[in-house]
Amino acid sequence: MAAAAGVSKATASKVLNDRDGVSVATRQRVLAAMKKLRYEPSTSRAAGAVPPVVTVLFDAYESLYAAQVLAGVVEAGLELDIDVVTTNPNGRHRHEPLSAAWFHRVADKGHLGVIVVTTEVRADAAADSIAAGLGLVLVDPVSGRDADDDGLVSVSATNWTGGYQATEHLLALGHRRIGFAGGPPESQPARQRLHGHVAALSAAGVPPAPELTLQDGFRYEDGRDMAARFLDLADPPTAIVAGCDASALGVIAAARVRQLRLPEDLSIVGFDDTYAAESASPRLTTIHQPLREMGRLAVRTVVDQSRGQGPEAHHYELATSLVVRDSTAPPR
Repeated sequence: MAAAAGVSKATASKVLNDRDGVSVATRQRVLAAMKKLRYEPSTSRAAGAVPPVVTVLFDAYESLYAAQVLAGVVEAGLELDIDVVTTNPNGRHRHEPLSAAWFHRVADKGHLGVIVVTTEVRADAAADSIAAGLGLVLVDPVSGRDADDDGLVSVSATNWTGGYQATEHLLALGHRRIGFAGGPPESQPARQRLHGHVAALSAAGVPPAPELTLQDGFRYEDGRDMAARFLDLADPPTAIVAGCDASALGVIAAARVRQLRLPEDLSIVGFDDTYAAESASPRLTTIHQPLREMGRLAVRTVVDQSRGQGPEAHHYELATSLVVRDSTAPPR
């Protein structure tokens, strides 16, 4: 049918599934070819048929970040009439998650593909998923290498820009002693945020202070402990950039223990813009990353892969933006 219409299979698929990205003239040509060939699309599901399924592998369920990514995944599933199954690498599995045997087991269940959220992926995972006939998309990959080096497709936010935006905001307020309480060094997004932070300092002519840079993790406890080390210095920072909103709440806790006023004595910037940022006290200035849309894009991409459509890019980056609330102010 695609050949009869003079279009690619991907374009014909877009018309059959009533998707955007096809001109009116091309759409009419494909529809005319369908009519001429008496082609009956089989994309509609028969009554009682089981809906297609996508597997989502989370490193942890309880984080504020994971909740919003999952919300986007579920929304896209509802829109596309796809069921979502979540799993965890630490759970009980017949085969090690993301191993070749595990991919084949997922495929044997009839699933379309796998979305991996903030979890380490082996270099040969792309080949294993293809061999099993599964699509594979990473969200915020945990890796020391670029995802596209291994043929992997990833979705994330502009983390470098976000790190730059957070620090630039504090510099504009007049801060010069700025701590960076980042995520684990093996996390690609955490490294990118640190690089953006350092670039903003350099652009302002402020030399980075080694004692004001830590990369311990994204948890509340990590932020609390890193902030404690910063605030107990002989020359403590007047502001701290946290690796995420959860660790920023830990920074707030460490400041409260030391009876610091926020933001008069210490300004704090988070990252993610989860629901906790709005309800924190003080309300948290943070970097918004479109977590729901990242989840939605991951689902759409893995579904396209299951239909034989190659990705438009190997690495999708969605834009971050600064959201100014009450946790930042000029230094005293």
